[in-house]
Amino acid sequence: MKITELFRPGRVTLSFEVFPPKTSSSYESVAQATQEIAALRPDFMSVTYGAGGGTSEHTVQIASALREKYNVPVLAHLTCVSSTRAHVSSMVERLQQHGIQNVLALRGDIPAGGAPVNEYHYAAELVRDIKAQGDFCVGGACYPEGHVEAASKTEDIRYLKEKVEAGCDFLTTQMFFDNNILYNFLYRIREQGITVPVVAGIMPVTNVKQIRRITAMSGTYLPERFKAIVDRFGDDPAAMKQAGVIYATEQIIDLIANGVEHIHVYSMNKPEIAAGIQSSLSAILR
Repeated sequence: MKITELFRPGRVTLSFEVFPPKTSSSYESVAQATQEIAALRPDFMSVTYGAGGGTSEHTVQIASALREKYNVPVLAHLTCVSSTRAHVSSMVERLQQHGIQNVLALRGDIPAGGAPVNEYHYAAELVRDIKAQGDFCVGGACYPEGHVEAASKTEDIRYLKEKVEAGCDFLTTQMFFDNNILYNFLYRIREQGITVPVVAGIMPVTNVKQIRRITAMSGTYLPERFKAIVDRFGDDPAAMKQAGVIYATEQIIDLIANGVEHIHVYSMNKPEIAAGIQSSLSAILR
C-alpha cells in the first residue's frame, strides 16, 4: 500500500518510526522492539537509514519483516549523502524486490569530520532518481524552524518547493515542541504553492540527554513550559518519561483539533512510549 492512500480527508493517521541496530549483535533486541510496536497496528511504520548506508542491510531486513510478517505498511528511509548513484540504484532495486513501495528520500547528515559529498548534493536529486526507477510513493523531510544550513526560512522553503516539484508525494516534519511553529510553517508553504500532505513529526522526550542532543544538532526551540517540565522532572527518569509522553500527547491532541490529521511519532524503538501515546488517543483515533 502506498502511504498517500491513507491520507484521506477527515481520516487521522498515527505512525511510528524505528531505527535499525548499529551492529548485528543488537539486531534481535531491535527486531523485538519493532515487533511490539507493529503489534499496536499503527497506520504505518518508518525505518531509518544511516548516513553513508552503514545500516542499509538492517533497514531492508526490518522494513521487509514489518510488511511481510506483520502486514504493516512501511516507509523505508534512504539517504544519499556520500553515496554513489550506483549504490542508491542498487538499494532502490532491493526495496523493489521486497515489495516496499514507500521511500523517504533524505540527503542525510554530513558524516562527522565533514566527508565530501559524493554524487548527490540535495535530496531533490535523490527524489528524481527514485521516481525514475519505479512506481514509488516518495516522501521528503521539511523543517518548520528552517534547516540549520539554510540562510533563511525563505530560502529553505524555496528548496522545499524544488523537492516537491521533483516528485515528493508528501512531507514529514522534523520534531518541534511548539505547535504554533508548525501552524506558521504550514501557512507559509501553502502560500508558496506547496500543497502535498504534511505529516507532523513528534518526539516524546523522555530523558535529559535527548534534549541536549536535540538542541545541539538542530537548535530546536524549547518553550518555557517544556523547560519547566525538564527542570522539575529531569533528574527522575520515570517521572521524566511520563511527563515527556504526556507533553507529546497533548501536542498531538492540539494538532488534530486544529486540522493536522497525520502524526508521525519518533518512538526511538520504545514500545512502551508508542503504546502510551496510542492508548491516550484511543477515542480520538476512532
